[in-house]
Amino acid sequence: MENTEAKNNPYYSRTDTVKLNVSNEEWKKILAPDLYAISREAATERAFTGKYNEFDELGEYYCAVCGNHLFRSTTKFSSSCGWPSFFEADKEGVYYKRDTAYGMERVEVLCKRCDSHLGHVFDDGPKPTGMRYCMNSVSLEFVPDSQK
Repeated sequence: MENTEAKNNPYYSRTDTVKLNVSNEEWKKILAPDLYAISREAATERAFTGKYNEFDELGEYYCAVCGNHLFRSTTKFSSSCGWPSFFEADKEGVYYKRDTAYGMERVEVLCKRCDSHLGHVFDDGPKPTGMRYCMNSVSLEFVPDSQK
């Protein structure tokens, strides 16, 4: 699925892995309002509304903000939680931060290149990792194997 926003984003690249240092003020000028709210303000899309929730094609998932590789489709599974779920992330693509917002104890998942909020990870996933990466579809871009 083509990321039309990438055309207006000078920081977007699927090959450049250099850490970005871009202010939220700059991101707000570039990103669509829904992507900005989720990726920069840690908002959450409504459950069961995301384009990748019930999506099952072979390919790669990238950060919709910067193009950094995040997940392979073979790690995606149906968790019935309302958001696309994966049992393993690209270790070079993400990092984690403790999140105590809303009186909950969670682990936030962020893009290692641009520091964008992607979702949260929980320890109730399937084998082999036992992890469930619960991601916002808005934060993801999918590229099918057929386009590589």
